[in-house]
Amino acid sequence: MTNTSNKKTVIGAITLVMFMGTLSFAAVPFYDWFCRVTGFGGTTQVASSDNTTVLDKTLLIKFDANTERGMLWDFKPVDHEMSIKIGETGLAFYTAHNPTDEPIAGTASFNVFPYSAGGYFTKIACFCFEEQVLLPGETIEMPVSFYIDPEIVDDKEAKYAKSITLSYTFHRTELPQEQASLFQLSKE
Repeated sequence: MTNTSNKKTVIGAITLVMFMGTLSFAAVPFYDWFCRVTGFGGTTQVASSDNTTVLDKTLLIKFDANTERGMLWDFKPVDHEMSIKIGETGLAFYTAHNPTDEPIAGTASFNVFPYSAGGYFTKIACFCFEEQVLLPGETIEMPVSFYIDPEIVDDKEAKYAKSITLSYTFHRTELPQEQASLFQLSKE
């Protein structure tokens, strides 16, 4: 092997490593974008207003609530299910209670099952869009308003869904510094 051949091999290997590194950094935002656009993996859509088309077909919407390990909140849906017509705006509530003696911040991740219905489950407003902070002993009721896009009846898989489950998991997040400082001052 010649010196020129070795240089080409090293340059090729470095280029390949840099290209693969760039792809790995781009993978997470690209995957997030892909899921939001296609509804892949049960990712829901977000709308700025209510739907105007309502069909006669009714679906059962089930509500599920979970917390990650280490998240000390009590978190549950107010109602575990509701029936709505496709295209009709639904409003559901979840409650969260902080049983500890310290403020806790959290954010909710969500998905829809069956996954084929994720792209048709459209949220208008949701507590999951923002971080939630609960003070010690505080209980809050959090709304989610949504509709099922009427285009679901044209999807070759999703049109057979008789029920859709909306599932949330709350994850503990870092308490915003200003709220942590105010809580410390109130304890003193």
